[in-house]
Amino acid sequence: MRVDVLTLFPEMFEGVFGTSILGKAQTKGLVSLNAVNFRNYATNKHNTVDDTPYGGGGGMVLKPDPIFAAVEDVLEKRSKESAAAASAKPPRIILMCPQGETFTQKKAEELVQEDHLIFICGHYEGYDERIREFLVTDEISIGDYVLTGGELPAMVAIDSVARLIPGVLGNETSAVTDSFSTGLLEYPHYTRPPEFRGMKVPDVLLSGHHLNIDAWRREQSLIRTLERRPDMLDTAELTEKERIWLDKLRSEMERTSE
Repeated sequence: MRVDVLTLFPEMFEGVFGTSILGKAQTKGLVSLNAVNFRNYATNKHNTVDDTPYGGGGGMVLKPDPIFAAVEDVLEKRSKESAAAASAKPPRIILMCPQGETFTQKKAEELVQEDHLIFICGHYEGYDERIREFLVTDEISIGDYVLTGGELPAMVAIDSVARLIPGVLGNETSAVTDSFSTGLLEYPHYTRPPEFRGMKVPDVLLSGHHLNIDAWRREQSLIRTLERRPDMLDTAELTEKERIWLDKLRSEMERTSE
């Protein structure tokens, strides 16, 4: 996978792209991560990328021409790198924006199927609307709050997607059992020692009986989801037996809280 990030602050990505899981993924050749300063595509001598909005109002708006030119240059360079890239399907061009679709694990699983992603990170008051209408394929937000720019949200999304690429994680089952990947929150984890300051690891995890362990983990995921994110149970894939059990557990919790 190739990931290009259009930003006014490419230096922000140096540490993120060069260390930990993302750094190892690049070393293995599993992903190519590139930060592109779209100020370099400004068309005047002052390298201006923003301007005042038509109709008045506070703040500055990012101009369309530098961003369109940056995206077009990225695509042209990639097509020159290989004939396969030139004939590949178009990239997903993602605008990081508070107005966008809320980023989820399901969205990460969708994006990891792509060969090329381009993230656009804004600053200032917003984007010229023509960028939204005629350039991008997706608009993504990481939550209902506003940051100073799109760089941090882009880092979050890229990390979430990249770790799903086969071979990026040391244990291929890790991404499959993560919270949200199964539609439920993940079950509790324990490691050595089996007893610490009087706090013991559940006996079932020490039993070596894998069917019992799987059943315990499923039950714990259901309990944790009910307690912390009950809204997720509305769309989770549950058996009829699990739904009946959860209804009884929910009733018990409500009686206890009264």
